[in-house]
Amino acid sequence: MFSVLSSIYHKEHPSHFNACMESIWDKQTLKPTEIVLIEDGPLTPELDQIIAKWQEKLGKVLRVKKLEQNVGTGKAKNIGLQECNYDIVCIVDTDDVYVPERFEKQIDFFKKNPDVSIVGGQILEFVEDTQNPTGMRKVPLSNEELRNYAKKQSPFNNMTITYRKSHILEVGGYQHHLWMEDYNLFLRVIAKGYKIQNLPDVLVYARIDNGMHGRRKGFQYIKSEKQLLDLKKQLKLQNPLYANMLFLVRSAFRLLPANMLGTIYNTFLRKDIKK
Repeated sequence: MFSVLSSIYHKEHPSHFNACMESIWDKQTLKPTEIVLIEDGPLTPELDQIIAKWQEKLGKVLRVKKLEQNVGTGKAKNIGLQECNYDIVCIVDTDDVYVPERFEKQIDFFKKNPDVSIVGGQILEFVEDTQNPTGMRKVPLSNEELRNYAKKQSPFNNMTITYRKSHILEVGGYQHHLWMEDYNLFLRVIAKGYKIQNLPDVLVYARIDNGMHGRRKGFQYIKSEKQLLDLKKQLKLQNPLYANMLFLVRSAFRLLPANMLGTIYNTFLRKDIKK
């Protein structure tokens, strides 16, 4: 038995959310025991209608909690974690599409590896059609590889992760860290000594905005990078000199023109799809 946890806010496109729900229920080879959906502030009438449709279809499986105001992804997930009845929690982003075997593969992995706290996987990125992916983001697989990788960048594709709720709560759950709540959480899990893993399989078709990565710039992002630097030092995960150098490099990228930043992301983080 396991929970699915997701949060949604008013800017989500109704058709994207509906496609996500179809992929995590209608098309899954292993269906979740419960789906916990946090409404992060008031939604649009169109989203309310889609949610009502799924509530009628799924009954008690879909548990919806409405928040009076938008609190952000991290706080919404913390609230959602308290609502989850099972220790194994699969994270779902409401605009992505999930492969039919996602839950089955991850739950089977947890059964065979009770010492692992978080397991993720690979993603294919798409804009409109999952049959026409535009890129792939691969992340390392083993615990040792991921511990080293995490010193430079996030070790997981956030929308693919499944974790043990008890371990996440033990390290303090999600904490406020602008645009980097997940990365912050992963570093604290690693510092605690918990094991992490990625599957080699593609688990998610991740919907992207072509201009998204080019917009990840400016002084607000640099402040977030500084918070990341301070966390690494606090957790003693990285040599301080190297951590400072990496902060300067990452911050310099945040000052580049948007088109150049997008090109760097596409070159170093995304893999072309083999035709």
